[in-house]
Amino acid sequence: MALTPSTMIPLGSPMPSFSLPDANGDLISSQQFAGNPLLVMFICNHCPFVKHIAAGLAEFTEHYLPKGLGIVAINSNDFNTHPADSPAKMREEITARGYRFPYLVDESQQVARAFDAACTPDFFLFDAEGNLVYRGQFDGSRPGNSEPVNGKDMRAAVEAVLSGQAPSADQVPSMGCNIKWK
Repeated sequence: MALTPSTMIPLGSPMPSFSLPDANGDLISSQQFAGNPLLVMFICNHCPFVKHIAAGLAEFTEHYLPKGLGIVAINSNDFNTHPADSPAKMREEITARGYRFPYLVDESQQVARAFDAACTPDFFLFDAEGNLVYRGQFDGSRPGNSEPVNGKDMRAAVEAVLSGQAPSADQVPSMGCNIKWK
């Protein structure tokens, strides 16, 4: 398991536009979230770092979706070499975890490259104007450490955005498995 950090692209970067199918084949576009803050998460099914936070992530999204935060997850892994990340397995993961956000398939990996995503999980929070305001960890918890999965860092960033404030620029990179490139 290779430990890969977020690339930490510059704050203020504009959100790349995207239009991808979800695990059921329905197209979801970044334009659907225009005018609202949006959290874009690069995750997958098999990564131990994603599995470690999955229950906390589901709870986090249940709390913030009703507050006006748009949330999408994107799986950019090559599912030909990693079949646990296939759309069929994504549908199973959605059901098992109770995810209520769109879980999108980036088969070409072009969207991951446009975001400069590097790992799973990798988080990008954009304000209502589509500018990057947070790119970093969900919290300090990792498989094998004693930190609780509570989404502390992400919650602070989202609370700031929802209250019209800028999150702290002191941001810690997310760490996880590298995206499985073709």
